[in-house]
Amino acid sequence: MTVSTNIAPLQFSSKYTAMWRGALAISPLSIAVIPWGILAGSFAIEVGLSPLESQTMSAIVFAGAAQLVALGMIKAGIGVFGILLTTLLITSRHFLYSMALRRDISPLPTRWRLLLGFLLTDELFAIVATDNSQRHKFDRWYALGAGLCFYISWNIATLLGVVAGKNIPNIEQWGLDFAIAATFIALIIPLIKNKSILISVLVSLVSSVSCVLLNIEAGLLISAILGMACGTVHEKLKGESA
Repeated sequence: MTVSTNIAPLQFSSKYTAMWRGALAISPLSIAVIPWGILAGSFAIEVGLSPLESQTMSAIVFAGAAQLVALGMIKAGIGVFGILLTTLLITSRHFLYSMALRRDISPLPTRWRLLLGFLLTDELFAIVATDNSQRHKFDRWYALGAGLCFYISWNIATLLGVVAGKNIPNIEQWGLDFAIAATFIALIIPLIKNKSILISVLVSLVSSVSCVLLNIEAGLLISAILGMACGTVHEKLKGESA
């Protein structure tokens, strides 16, 4: 009986430690995304959403780039179908993330798959992928801690933006949108470990810029697939390992 009574506290401590590790790992990105969240919250107020609607958007949608684009389209008077189609294309990369994590997440119970699927962002994927490569094992509690930390940070930043949007004029001119580029640069650079990944990044970069110049709405998805294809071909030809 003595052994069984000590197992539960030990398991709880292990779960808590894993969640804390995940929160600490993603904390730099959680801080970096604050200007982005402030921009999203203030822009929502500028577009005409109420404070509650602005905060609810971040709580439910939880996708920075998609939120900013959707808000811009709302401001421009574009219809619901156009907004849904555009945000679908923008967030299509999450399908690629989920496919990459499928082997680790598919054995989990449905509630875990739904929860981690909702929390899955570019930042969480980068953190989990790095942890998997180092530990060679997926830790659901680590992923949960990281995901919840980022989710809370995003919503706090949005709240700050909602307050600022109602009280500080012209906040969009502060250059907060640079946080978007800075966050993705911080995500990508540490993952470039060989020539194949570098080729993937460069091809995706050139392709995405070209698609923007040519006004191709599916440019993000096209660039991601093209970059992965070129990187995979180079990896097969040169026999590189990730």
